Amino acid sequence: MNTNTRIACTKSIAPSPRSDAPPANLSLQKGMPVDGDGPVFREPWEAQAFGMALALHERGLFTWDEWAQALAAQIRAAQVLGDPDLGNTYYRHWLAAIEALVSAKGASSPKELGRYQRAWDHATDRAAHGQPIELCEEDFAR
Repeated sequence: MNTNTRIACTKSIAPSPRSDAPPANLSLQKGMPVDGDGPVFREPWEAQAFGMALALHERGLFTWDEWAQALAAQIRAAQVLGDPDLGNTYYRHWLAAIEALVSAKGASSPKELGRYQRAWDHATDRAAHGQPIELCEEDFAR
């Protein structure tokens, strides 16, 4: 059974004090999977990726214009490599854009991001199907 996760996102997001971008109406973002109720997520991690981008923007790590440029660059790069852009890889591009901006802004390094990615992979391997995935110290030992 495929249940989609929805969030209501029709209001404008006010930029952080450090942002020079106008408020973003996220219901209008090009390519975002939407239905009559707003953005639709195929998996919970997609909603989390969406939330991470919003949270980092609201904290002033990047402007909405920087975010849009980073996301567009990731999508273009994927298309050059053969991504048919059917919508099923859209939030993978969000994650790649988040990682690129976090690294570019010095909030983390590619090395540290890789360390966490490996830890999450390890945590995923040991988690029972259908159970929450939680990081623990042993996940970082690999």
